[in-house]
Amino acid sequence: DICDHLLAAEQKTYYNTLLALRGFCSLHVHDHQQALQDFQKVIEHDSPHPNSCIKALCGRGLIRISGGSHYLTALDYITACQLKLEETIFTIKSYVPWNQRGLLLKVLQEEGQKMLQKKRYPGGSSACGQKKKESCGLSLFLLLFFFSRDAPGVYQLASLLVELDTSDEASRILCADALYQMGRVEEAHRLLLLALSRNPQRSPILVRLALLQLKKGFMYDGNQLLKKVIRIGDTSCLLPIMDIFKDEDRKLMQTHCHFRALTILKSKQEDADIKEAIAYLSFAIIASGGYAEDCLLIRARCYGRLGQKKTAIFDFNAILKEDPRNVQALSGRGFIYLALKQHKEAVQDLISALKVEAGVVIPAILSLKLEAQELITQLLLQHGRTMLTELVGTKDLSKEEALRDLLMIAKALIKICKDAPQYHIFYTDVLIANGKYEEALAHLQEAFGHCLADDFASARLAVLQLKRRNMAVAARSFSILAKRDERELAFLLNFIDAKQQQHLSQVAAQEGNVLIKEYSYEKALGYYTLAVLTSKDNPRYLRQRAACLMHLEKYDKALKDMEKVIQKHGRNSLKTRVEDHCSKGYLLLSVAEEEAAVKQYIEALQLDESMALCSIMNGPGSEILTKTFHKIAQYNFEMQHYEEAWKITDYGLKIDKNTELKKLKTRLKREASSCSIH
Repeated sequence: DICDHLLAAEQKTYYNTLLALRGFCSLHVHDHQQALQDFQKVIEHDSPHPNSCIKALCGRGLIRISGGSHYLTALDYITACQLKLEETIFTIKSYVPWNQRGLLLKVLQEEGQKMLQKKRYPGGSSACGQKKKESCGLSLFLLLFFFSRDAPGVYQLASLLVELDTSDEASRILCADALYQMGRVEEAHRLLLLALSRNPQRSPILVRLALLQLKKGFMYDGNQLLKKVIRIGDTSCLLPIMDIFKDEDRKLMQTHCHFRALTILKSKQEDADIKEAIAYLSFAIIASGGYAEDCLLIRARCYGRLGQKKTAIFDFNAILKEDPRNVQALSGRGFIYLALKQHKEAVQDLISALKVEAGVVIPAILSLKLEAQELITQLLLQHGRTMLTELVGTKDLSKEEALRDLLMIAKALIKICKDAPQYHIFYTDVLIANGKYEEALAHLQEAFGHCLADDFASARLAVLQLKRRNMAVAARSFSILAKRDERELAFLLNFIDAKQQQHLSQVAAQEGNVLIKEYSYEKALGYYTLAVLTSKDNPRYLRQRAACLMHLEKYDKALKDMEKVIQKHGRNSLKTRVEDHCSKGYLLLSVAEEEAAVKQYIEALQLDESMALCSIMNGPGSEILTKTFHKIAQYNFEMQHYEEAWKITDYGLKIDKNTELKKLKTRLKREASSCSIH
């Protein structure tokens, strides 16, 4: 009321002072709108009074805190400090209530730090726009405003904060940071030493002091301070501090820490030493702004050696995000995935690395332990074989990129494992798939000699011989492989066209027939297998192979062949179908599956009784077979399966009028007189 009365007087004595006082009165009764109007009038007055302006700026700053405009609050207080620091201190102590002063100091500290870190309005246009909106009539303080955003302005603000609370460490650090950015390094150093004397274990102070020592060329002292930070273990302060450092000083810190890490790793290999090196590398990475490829690579490898594999992958990912073709990061991550038993991911990374620069990846693989090398080569071979099998299996050899990748994998494998035959064979397969037949032949002879003793290598030679129409020699090599590995032979046959395969099946079957007559069943089996594979399971060749397997007493395998034959029954003659069922029945008897055998013979008898009886006489004979029929029928009778027992007995009597079967039939009639059997 007093202020209102004085302001209403005709004589405008102390007008600005009264407005500032009334503004604070309104502020204390929470009338922020009236307070803001009064403060604005003081600030925008054509002939501003400095002390009154300071009060108005401090008051407006308090209002802006409540509105969330912390940055503008800081600008108001910096401007006030530029006008008169002592008056600003007096205003805060006199006009700002105790319960608001703590928040004010915290806001000013945080905003001052952000200004030094240049995290707010780096170009100044946004800030200028905000300021002009609220200070359209500002003229006296316009230059002060721009000046206040530099380090000197923050220094004035920090000095204010120190005066208000001499025990506050954060304010002293802010003051030191501002001095550093102003180039007053010695003053900053003294201020930090004073702060350190009060709290010797404070990492934010130690890191700043370390940088200043490095900047002055005192490398040993700077390094000792960094080691102390590492021992304390509190490195969370590094990131915001690095935003304050100048670019050249950050580079200095990065270079020093990188060098220290390399020095430690060269001379020491204990876990504690590796952890120390990781800490230095982390400092270097933070100093670089978060991405330092060489430091990230070394740190990732260090994490890998400590068993922190997922952390290592994080570093490799950071590199690959910036440079997806980084060979060392790809191969390094591949090795880590290998250790984590994530084999699919490991293979993908290693192949990607090999595609970029195999000359770097191969020595890296060879530097690993022998077990790791073997696992990598096996995985690469498995992946390559799968890719090649899909390509040749679908006859899609037009995928040039896939074939180039396979050739790259194969070349890498023979460089890593020069003496392992399987990798030379794979390389040969890839050359054949690429149509490089002469090159494939030359490599075979170079790797295995002109007289190929290896069956797998001989089979590749056979593929190449087929290209030269040498059918008989090729069939011989393939037949040998057929006995060892049918799947491998099936894979190789994909390189041969349909017409050649048809011809090959005929040649193989003929040779098998010759060998059967000579009782060379083992050799004949290889040829028959070749005939079966090249003819895509032709029933004729399946029958021949089943017969050969019977001679070798491999009844289970023979049964599988006869099952395939019977599944393909369609246009076959009646005689053929009868004989097939009898052959399967005979095989089932050989493996003691008597009930299943009886069913096969019944099917044969149902198709044609006379043909079936003729086939039975050739083996196993009517007497033996009827005994089997009696046994199975007797079992069904005992289980009271009278209808089934009757059926088996009836067909058994068609084979031979066996006395026991006749007796069983009589018993069936008597025991099941109440049942309708027919």
